[in-house]
Amino acid sequence: MSTSASLANAPASVVPHPLRHAPYRRWLIGNTVSLLGDQCYLVALPWLILELTGSAAALGTVMMTAAVPRAVLMLLGGAVTDRVSARKIMLAAAIVRAACVGLLGAFVWRGAPAMGEIYAMVLVFGIADAFALPAQSAYLPALLPREQFVAASSVGQVAARAVAILGPAPAGLLVNALGLAAAFGADAASFLAVIAALWRLPDPPVSTKTSGGIPRAIAEGIAYVAKDTPLCSLTILATAMNFCLSGPVAVGLAYLSKNVFDSPTAYGTVVAAVAAGGLLGALLAGVLKTQRRGVLILAASALLGICLMLVGPVHALWSVAALFLVMGAVAGLANVHVGAWILQRVDASVRGRVTSVLMLASFGIAPISLAAAGFAVAWNASGMFFGAGALMLLVTCLAALNREVRGIR
Repeated sequence: MSTSASLANAPASVVPHPLRHAPYRRWLIGNTVSLLGDQCYLVALPWLILELTGSAAALGTVMMTAAVPRAVLMLLGGAVTDRVSARKIMLAAAIVRAACVGLLGAFVWRGAPAMGEIYAMVLVFGIADAFALPAQSAYLPALLPREQFVAASSVGQVAARAVAILGPAPAGLLVNALGLAAAFGADAASFLAVIAALWRLPDPPVSTKTSGGIPRAIAEGIAYVAKDTPLCSLTILATAMNFCLSGPVAVGLAYLSKNVFDSPTAYGTVVAAVAAGGLLGALLAGVLKTQRRGVLILAASALLGICLMLVGPVHALWSVAALFLVMGAVAGLANVHVGAWILQRVDASVRGRVTSVLMLASFGIAPISLAAAGFAVAWNASGMFFGAGALMLLVTCLAALNREVRGIR
């Protein structure tokens, strides 16, 4: 009997923490190093575009060049994940992304890169993301027993959020000290850590239930979500949450910082509060145990709506920061439990496709939320926050009417 199977059959009280599981620990370390390297890319790419063009529009189109294929091909990535080894997909995607970033560094080192070269690299990077993201979500159950999913999701999100908080400043120092080429090179090198980890990890069992073509496989994944009432309800709730938070946080915070607080420091303070709250929520999810996960998720969603509604009338910086700290914590806590519950519930044969449907809900709704928030802020900023919060509460109440959703454990 394998180690994972033995753990799965052990009583919950004696199941060890996932960090004591060597394959998961190897994956976590490699992925965290890669995420740290990605901070160099996230800092260096916008700086490069603005140095070359001085145009925010050019920066936006470069970002969209990566975002569009990531969203459009996400369902395809999930379907392929259910037919091919998720580990091999992640390995191939990491190699492709490392090559793209390395080439960007080479272009910068050679001289001013052409915009066509940059567009080509970010396009390929976005395509690789569309396959890597569903594969990564589907791979975790191959490393750990289901009893460890919540703790593993908590640890993974804590690591990712800690990198997001602590990584940008050193990345900026690297760009300032050694230049853009070195920053892209550092990110390319960081992929070696996750490639080395994946190289030594086992392949998950490939589903034998998939049949027919890719379009049929994608339709089966969508149908699976639609027929599972709690899963469909949580997907709608998560989509509403992304719609109500993405635009108001990104656009609304910038508006408040400029027009109410008149300070870029205020913007940085509130963004840091959101990130710190997310880290706190992910930590709490790994510590707090609950047998009523559905009630927890619904309560978190309702609290998010209430906090959003309170942002508009509040005009003190520290009060706004406190509200967004609470929102970040609540969202982080809910995300861990939603992600773990989905991995525990979904059949392995459709796990890649189901996770791709959920990710598409997140990636696909964000641009719409940003556009809607932009128009709403121009009309009335307080009204935008109140409306987003009210919509969040309405969707939560509708989800709470379903006994199966309330009964999620």
